[in-house]
Amino acid sequence: MKPAAPAAFEAEFVAGLKEMFEQHISFNRLLGLRITTLAPDRVAAHIDMRPELVGHFTYNRLHGGVISAGLDAMGGLAVMAAIGGKHMDETPAARLQRFARLGTIDLRIDYLRAAIGAQFSLQAQVLRLGSRVASTRMEFLGQQGELLATGAAAYIVS
Repeated sequence: MKPAAPAAFEAEFVAGLKEMFEQHISFNRLLGLRITTLAPDRVAAHIDMRPELVGHFTYNRLHGGVISAGLDAMGGLAVMAAIGGKHMDETPAARLQRFARLGTIDLRIDYLRAAIGAQFSLQAQVLRLGSRVASTRMEFLGQQGELLATGAAAYIVS
């Protein structure tokens, strides 16, 4: 039997999570992370290349710290979406309050290719959402969809 498709989020929840992620988290705002997909089982976003995001000596390559921070943020967003999907019986406002204690406890990034381009895509999914810890997998993609970096992380959720 095919598993049921995850429920879609209400507009109020999507707007609240986008505002929290894109505007209220200062580092995400600095990176210019913009959510493109927000579902209980998958999230995606993009970053546009800007001069302040390149490495000091690399000029046209996105800095590795930007890639790492972006993937970490996306893993956290995937956990937020999974928690939001798990508690669809609550109001959107109540679900948005659940993210106050979310934090990274382990992060691994594998850099595969130089990040050169005008725009980059990031995506993430939760592999396991436990009562205290969530495990995620993330990808950082170039403009043509080429895999530039991957990440795996664990987040405290309680």
